[in-house]
Amino acid sequence: MTATAANHGPTPDRGRFDSPREIRAALLPEEVGNFDAAYQQALKLASETLSLEALQDTLASWRRIAQMTQADPAGHRRMLAQAKQARRTGQLPDDAVDWSQFRTELGV
Repeated sequence: MTATAANHGPTPDRGRFDSPREIRAALLPEEVGNFDAAYQQALKLASETLSLEALQDTLASWRRIAQMTQADPAGHRRMLAQAKQARRTGQLPDDAVDWSQFRTELGV
């Protein structure tokens, strides 16, 4: 029995970013260092705990970032710049919507 069969099929939402190498290659250059650090930390934790949960969670999170990056690299770069400025200044972008307003707009 293969690992895929034992797990009842492929993991959802993986797409073409099945390996850490593919995830890393899809990121913006300014995010690669953060990925490398998170990946190394998750590998260290996996070796210490003998559990792959943190590693799988880390890769799933970065896989989503890789997917967003590839879908709209310029938009992702703008989002990173806005987040950096918001952290630096403590001010949200002019067009930002607070969480409660956003939930209201969604009807939740």
